[in-house]
Amino acid sequence: MIAGIGLGGALGVGLLLAASPFLWPSRVTMRKAPRAGGLRRKLVLAGMPGLPPSAFVAVSTLLALVFFAIAQAVFGLIALSVGLAAVGAWLPWSLVSWRAAARSRANRTMWPDVVDQLVSAVRSGLALPDGVAALARTAPESTRDAFAAFERDYRSSGVFAPAADRLKAALADPVADRIIETLKMAREVGGGELVGVLKALAASLRDDAAVRAEIEARQSWTVGAARLGVAAPWLVLALLATRPEASVAYNTPLGAVVIVVGLVVSLVAYRVMLAIGRLPEEHRWFR
Repeated sequence: MIAGIGLGGALGVGLLLAASPFLWPSRVTMRKAPRAGGLRRKLVLAGMPGLPPSAFVAVSTLLALVFFAIAQAVFGLIALSVGLAAVGAWLPWSLVSWRAAARSRANRTMWPDVVDQLVSAVRSGLALPDGVAALARTAPESTRDAFAAFERDYRSSGVFAPAADRLKAALADPVADRIIETLKMAREVGGGELVGVLKALAASLRDDAAVRAEIEARQSWTVGAARLGVAAPWLVLALLATRPEASVAYNTPLGAVVIVVGLVVSLVAYRVMLAIGRLPEEHRWFR
């Protein structure tokens, strides 16, 4: 009898623990990351780590005001001016995202060469930290500053792991995270298979880059046509708004509703198009 009660109680406690993440979710996991953090990471990926998020927001706001003033002076349509102001506020984010994506594509093709250089350094008998520091002179131009900072950091402290973590934060790349974590493990516990692991990683990265390049090349025409389809109605509207009778028609409440609904539909369609065509990106698991 006592054994049955104990078994039932243990089963109840187990079920309660299994359901606890859904019944009482952690406040830390439910809290959304601050907006500035995502913006800061995007600026780092775009190669602009020195630009504060507050300055970026100020530039976006100023650009929105400029777009609104120009549109209001040219067309005289409040709804169209507000829509163009929204486009002006979104333009810096779009440029930063485009630059970050372009740098990510470039980094995707250069990381295998970086791994090959590390393999050569290890095979030549160079110490692992010295091999990483040597990348400040041999790595691709976009990453040399980060490796140079690592070299200065390691020379001053003599401790590999903290300097490697700061290098990982400076590069802000999931592939770099994997490489650095592999090097840290080899440094701490030793690794006779380090060369083989790095060579396998380089081969995997090359295959992934080739597949992505082929898919992106096939998608480019479709994505370009979709963007043209989204922009075409607004170019036509801008031409029509230069005529006085069209300007009067679109300055009515019904005309403003038409412009706002069209803007919302265009933005939703554009975002859906990007979501459908977006390739899955590797996440940074070792921050």
